[in-house]
Amino acid sequence: MISAGIDIGTSTTKVIISKFSLMNTAGGAHMPRIEIIDKEIIYRSPIHRTPLLSPTTIDMDKVEEIVKNEYEKAGVSSRDIKTGAVIITGETATKTNAEEMIHHLSNHAGEFLVATAGPDLESMIAAKGSGAYDYSKKTEKTIANIDIGGGTTNVAVYRFGKLCGTCTLHIGGRLVEFEEHQIQNVSLPVKKLLQTIGIDLQKGQQYEESNLKKLTDFMASVIARMLQKRLTETDKILLLGHEPNWTESVEAIMFSGGVGDCIYQLDNQQLLHNQYHDIGVLLATSLKENSDLMNWDWIVPTETVRATVLGAGTQTTEISGATIQVETENLPIKNLPVYQICLEHDFEKGLQKIARAMEEAIEIFDPQREGQNFALCLTDVPYLRFCEVQQLASVLLDAIKIKPHQNQPLVIVLESDHAKALGQTLNVQSKEQSVICIDQIQVEHGDYLDIGQELQTGVVPVVIKTLTFHG
Repeated sequence: MISAGIDIGTSTTKVIISKFSLMNTAGGAHMPRIEIIDKEIIYRSPIHRTPLLSPTTIDMDKVEEIVKNEYEKAGVSSRDIKTGAVIITGETATKTNAEEMIHHLSNHAGEFLVATAGPDLESMIAAKGSGAYDYSKKTEKTIANIDIGGGTTNVAVYRFGKLCGTCTLHIGGRLVEFEEHQIQNVSLPVKKLLQTIGIDLQKGQQYEESNLKKLTDFMASVIARMLQKRLTETDKILLLGHEPNWTESVEAIMFSGGVGDCIYQLDNQQLLHNQYHDIGVLLATSLKENSDLMNWDWIVPTETVRATVLGAGTQTTEISGATIQVETENLPIKNLPVYQICLEHDFEKGLQKIARAMEEAIEIFDPQREGQNFALCLTDVPYLRFCEVQQLASVLLDAIKIKPHQNQPLVIVLESDHAKALGQTLNVQSKEQSVICIDQIQVEHGDYLDIGQELQTGVVPVVIKTLTFHG
């Protein structure tokens, strides 16, 4: 299975092509369990400057041209791409046509190339691409991956391979840009910060490295306080979304992204502080010099500037269980919001929740009754006898009668291996009702789900994601 990762970031756009190998990892006497057993990167694109028509608008045609050219160099076509993700990151997610751009590209650059956006998801994908996720599994240490690009710093904390929490800051290399010793651009969050900390920095002003270094030193200290969960009110000017939400103490840190790459190049004295016409190299210097950050173990990443695109191309796809029931004419299906119903291992109590849950799901996802479909995720399902599977199917079919569009597929997601039995029972009880029922997938409220075409192995590729275009 060929996978593509496309990262449209604040500063740069990158493409990566990978090949996945799938295998049944269960023994002959067990239920089939198809898993991705090998991921081989077969092409890495050069790093392109993200093309813009204006400070607020992405040049969609130029981005599409970059992707087409890189596919040609890799020797693949959009028809070959069976999974993967296009992710829009950092300040690019604030552009006026960001959502239009990402959905257009995901529809034209591959059969099941899904659109993803949102700072929390960026953090998680970068941590998987940089090697922090694998490090946490191998060492059992709590590690924070700090992915610093052109517009944002995305932090994900992992322990034992489990996500502990995330945080995103308006800290990045291109938040202040200059040309010919003159400042050309200062981002809005930085302008707000400068007013508070008393640094005079304005568009058109002469470039002074000492002044900019004061700013990057402050940014480095904000990152240190964020890791300790001690952000001050002034620090929170740079906060994008929620505060750090992990409970564990961070033991090690890893830097990725463009600024992360600068950190490791500084070791080789390859960089001049003004060579990129922004504050990226100065910020890398401030991070290396910050005494508070020295309190953690610094772990060298396996990827820096390509961490996010690598994660998007190799780490976003999951494989469903083999005991599923799907109707291929309804696949692929994209951008389904998820409503979770916890049965609490109590069958009778769980059944009583379903009708009310359906009403709430419609209120949340389709309040205007326009026909927005959604997936129901049933968790903590107890062991079911066949008569109980029949009963559950009947209750679900009764519950969906309040949906405004009866011809939509009923999409059910389970963690346990009940999907085929439940899906076939739903088909028997209502021959007109289209059903997509998959298992061995963990999702929750707030997630979006994309389900691809059924593969030869009788499974479907699944991508769980967020779609947050932050302003």
